[in-house]
Amino acid sequence: MNLASVRIITDDVDRLVAFYEKVTGVPAERPAPVFAELVMPSCTLAIGHSQTVQLFGAGSAVAADNHTVIIEFRVCNVDAEYERLKPVVEEWVKEPTTLPWGNRAILFRDPDGNLVNLFTPVTEEAIKRFSDRP
Repeated sequence: MNLASVRIITDDVDRLVAFYEKVTGVPAERPAPVFAELVMPSCTLAIGHSQTVQLFGAGSAVAADNHTVIIEFRVCNVDAEYERLKPVVEEWVKEPTTLPWGNRAILFRDPDGNLVNLFTPVTEEAIKRFSDRP
């Protein structure tokens, strides 16, 4: 089994797509006006309009109401990403910090309030843990 994608439900697809294109540097594919995908080697970030929720079951997801999931991206240099994203991100949760498990990370919120973590493995153990992952 492979994780295919993580989907964010939003009331403003264009705004969220523009934000994640700036964060990731990946252009979105737009197969429909209410849906977009940012396809990366390890996983796809999908963004769907709240209008699409009825296809899965009325009320099964609520836009801008996530308080449990952190969307995480591994990057080459988290400190450089922090500097690059300062003009893009409005709400920083954590400035560059080395965490106990060996990742250096920044956390911020996307325009819908979803928590986003960019991290770089920096300790020998963390680097080894990610050495065989795409």
